[in-house]
Amino acid sequence: MPRTASVEAMKHYIPGELLRERKARAPDDIHVEIHAHAPVQEPVVVPAVPEPMLVWIVSGEAVVEERPLGGDWLAVPVRHGDFYLTTSPAPVEMRWRSTGAAPFCVMHVYLGLPLLARVVKEHTGKELGAFALREVSGERDAVLAGLFQALHAALSGATPATPGFVQGMAQAITAHVVAHYECSTDGRPVVRGGMPAHRLRRVLDAMHAGLAEPFDLGRLAALAELSTFHFSRVFKQATGMSPSRYFVRLRMDEARRLLSDTAMSVLDIGLAVGYASPSHFAQVFRESTGTAPSVWRGARQAR
Repeated sequence: MPRTASVEAMKHYIPGELLRERKARAPDDIHVEIHAHAPVQEPVVVPAVPEPMLVWIVSGEAVVEERPLGGDWLAVPVRHGDFYLTTSPAPVEMRWRSTGAAPFCVMHVYLGLPLLARVVKEHTGKELGAFALREVSGERDAVLAGLFQALHAALSGATPATPGFVQGMAQAITAHVVAHYECSTDGRPVVRGGMPAHRLRRVLDAMHAGLAEPFDLGRLAALAELSTFHFSRVFKQATGMSPSRYFVRLRMDEARRLLSDTAMSVLDIGLAVGYASPSHFAQVFRESTGTAPSVWRGARQAR
């Protein structure tokens, strides 16, 4: 089953604090997010993206591990200045642990497909469907580092970056990536598709904000500007899960966080993530983790 859809490593895919964001205003725009991450992260599923996704290590150092769903882990040590490039058609699992004292912060950059198509045509003469980029994990590129540093500084400053500056950076980054990171497709068409990053982000924000509310497929599809059928299909392609299953996963992620980081009762935590019945909450939690909420909390506290 294909699992090609959008986006980014958004804040609800990869837990952490969203420090800055530049939302895409037009199809040509890049979508940029700056995140501060926890020093240690348990495995999380990162959706596939239609846009090329670049991740630049802003600060800190860590051992980052990734694998296809159910595959073998590949560990890559990274530090400030390293970058990732992915256009993988399938979701992956990631986990990491910091190996230094500096905060582990990253910048996600998604390149719009219309812009990519124009640059590919100008630089290679190819149509986008016949062009592919190679995967990069923890490499260094002096030119990209300079561009990323300028973009990060512009987004982090007191004065907001102008749309013209951001668009110029998108053009420069895309041109460099196309020129230096092409991967042969052997004549095979390259499959791309799915929700744009900013639409999927809108859906995930709504999911996370409504964990205590009933699941509403129609509302989420409307936020994505899609029919419920098409929305369900592309969402599952992106994440490997149906919208309802992913919503339950978010609820259980939040329940585990509350059990670990707060003194809230199990009853109140169940209510906070949408379960009025303690037995129903315990059942869903057990299906997700293999143990009861109170037992899970006790095991975490004993560490």
